[in-house]
Amino acid sequence: MRAVGLALCIIVQANAQLLDFKNAVIVLPVHARVPLHKAAQMLAEEIEKRTQLRLKTVAADPGEGAAFVLRLGSSGPAEGFGFVSSNPGERPVATIMGNDDRGVVFGTGYLLRQLHMGRQRLELDSSRQMSTAPTVSIRGHQLGYRPKTNSYDGWTVPLWEQYIRELAIFGTNTIELIPPRSDDAKDSPHFPLPPLEMMVEQSRIAAEYGLNVSIWYPAMDRDYSNPEIVEFAIKEWAEVFRRLPRIDAVFVPGGDPGHTEPKYLLALLEKQTASLHRYHPKAQMWVSPQSFSKEWMAEFYGLLKTEPAWLSGVVYGPQTMYSLPEVRAAVPARYPIRFYPDITHSMHSQFPVPDWDAAYALTEGREGINPRPLGEASIFRRYRPYTAGFVTYSEGCNDDVNKMIWSTLGWNPDADIKTILTEYGRLFVSDEWADQFAVGLLGLERNWSGPLLHNDGVAKTLEQFQELEREATPQMRLSWRFQQALYRAYYDGFLRARLIAETDQEENALAELRRGNIAAAEAVLDFDVRTDKVRELRARVFELAEALFQSIRMQLSVKRYKAIAIDRGANLDAIDRDLNDRVWLKSHIHNVSEILNWTNPGEGGFYDDLGNAGRQPHLVPGESTLIGFADRRPDQGSRVSWFNDAESLFDEPLRMRYSGLDPQARYKVRVVYGGDMVKVPVRLAANGNIEIH
Repeated sequence: MRAVGLALCIIVQANAQLLDFKNAVIVLPVHARVPLHKAAQMLAEEIEKRTQLRLKTVAADPGEGAAFVLRLGSSGPAEGFGFVSSNPGERPVATIMGNDDRGVVFGTGYLLRQLHMGRQRLELDSSRQMSTAPTVSIRGHQLGYRPKTNSYDGWTVPLWEQYIRELAIFGTNTIELIPPRSDDAKDSPHFPLPPLEMMVEQSRIAAEYGLNVSIWYPAMDRDYSNPEIVEFAIKEWAEVFRRLPRIDAVFVPGGDPGHTEPKYLLALLEKQTASLHRYHPKAQMWVSPQSFSKEWMAEFYGLLKTEPAWLSGVVYGPQTMYSLPEVRAAVPARYPIRFYPDITHSMHSQFPVPDWDAAYALTEGREGINPRPLGEASIFRRYRPYTAGFVTYSEGCNDDVNKMIWSTLGWNPDADIKTILTEYGRLFVSDEWADQFAVGLLGLERNWSGPLLHNDGVAKTLEQFQELEREATPQMRLSWRFQQALYRAYYDGFLRARLIAETDQEENALAELRRGNIAAAEAVLDFDVRTDKVRELRARVFELAEALFQSIRMQLSVKRYKAIAIDRGANLDAIDRDLNDRVWLKSHIHNVSEILNWTNPGEGGFYDDLGNAGRQPHLVPGESTLIGFADRRPDQGSRVSWFNDAESLFDEPLRMRYSGLDPQARYKVRVVYGGDMVKVPVRLAANGNIEIH
């Protein structure tokens, strides 16, 4: 499981000409194994979709005419390949020389990312040479066919093959499946197949492309100290192990879900490993200490010191008590650590969007369409030195851009992010508009940076995508990745326009209250501030939601598309939530003094809104300090300032520092507590030892 490093070497001539492969054949050796045949099939089918050209696959190089040659080359690092495009004797040839079967698949994927394709057009830069192998040995993503996801539960077998193929094109070598019983509903109205049958199909598809298959298998039974329950679990898991054609690893989380003391959990997994090896002798067993307390972490480390031979490695995932460097230092060196990064959630998560605006959290929510290319690259590069690789935590295709960023960086950590996005746009949207689409994706990430009210870039990003929309071909409009980006751009644009209007609405109502005009203030608060232009943006969001349901069964509404819950990506249902204090103001409208002086601490006092990055001057930032969001919505009578808050992880205290206090004065502290776990006990102390409560 050790990482393999090989410098990426690309040589491209300046002003290289484009070679015409419109009449090319695909050359594949006669005795090629299944993954090579899948590579050839992938190349032919993906070209035909974009060009209308149907390339033939032949067993021998005809020696004339254009050709794509796929073959095994000389030995080298696992999964690596060499690539050459040239024009000898005016004959365009592109050759993929894989170090192994996977190398041919990944090399073919690289070729597809470089091709310039359009109707009756198939071209490639000439004089391109490279030799490359992946830097990170495990490059995977979780693909959970379960009701909780906002799209995957509606995918058919052909859709799954297409997506697994596309992940391979960007260098993914592992997919992780979820068993029929997990922390989820047993059924979904969208399922085209029962869960175990689809799991078998996913495993088969991965095997055909030569990709690894992992299973995220939570241990959720009540008491694994009970031998009868252990025996039940062994039989239940064995049926999954028996049915799947390929399993390379099983990963059991210590929590989220599941909550078993380490000594009982590891005893169970030793038995499960023996059962697993009956059907897949080389499969590995991994475990994570997620949700373990300090006491359980100490017990876990003690058990690992005995270095059980059946255990293959440790996974570092969300809700782990200690940092990744600390866990790496404590775990015996014989065990590699696999990273389990959350790339799918925007809040209440391992890596929330930094200083996210409350308007986004209220509406677009935890599982919105979330391209974060620069942010994900930063996370990848920060934690890469401590791991043998990653399998990302994903709840659907809302994080598709993030998956491709992780996979490509896993191959080459120094890859340019804009280049990755351009290749993404070239393959999935349009060769002609690939660069503009990449710029648009970066714009969507910037939309979520800083206070939305003052982010003029949101309107510019929408204009960029509207220009692409005007120029879009029918094929572009049918691309679900294009539809997703448009949905986000329109949603963001609509939201900012509303926020500006509703901010003005609140300020105008307060102005009326200062003049003593209560009735006028109420009239202002009751007025619908949306203009015709804003309503048009909203209507387009709904049209794109329908397009996404039709194209990939993306469930952006509970009522319309039978999503499982609003916070599971169904943010169409939250699009009209209030963004100001209108409801609270109306309920307190006759307490004018209270309203007007709510944020006024009086002479010598201080007012901090800790959920607002611009109004927390006394908050001492810490390693685990972040902005979070409570279950208090303005449309339900809460103030916006009660919805977002400052939070910390694992009992790390939040600290406030006030200077220049008057030692002779009496100070009153008024606090509104937030957080998404309201039953957690809270202690408030001054100077570290004066307990307030």
